[in-house]
Amino acid sequence: MFAGTTKTYQVTGPVLEVKDDMIVVQKGKEKWEIARDKDTKVTGGLQVGSKVTVTYTMKAATIDAKAAAKAGKKK
Repeated sequence: MFAGTTKTYQVTGPVLEVKDDMIVVQKGKEKWEIARDKDTKVTGGLQVGSKVTVTYTMKAATIDAKAAAKAGKKK
């Protein structure tokens, strides 16, 4: 992947819940809770029961890196 390139993903299913900051979509037996904000583009009537396709990206919120374990010599 090149710097600046963000891969997008999709989930499609019926809407279970809608709030100003998130949407819950049923995908098979799983419930997907996806965050949204004022910049999220919505077309059509978004309401519980609507079938939607959500396009999203994965973005790291925090990264906690630890030093790699050093291989010790066995005697």
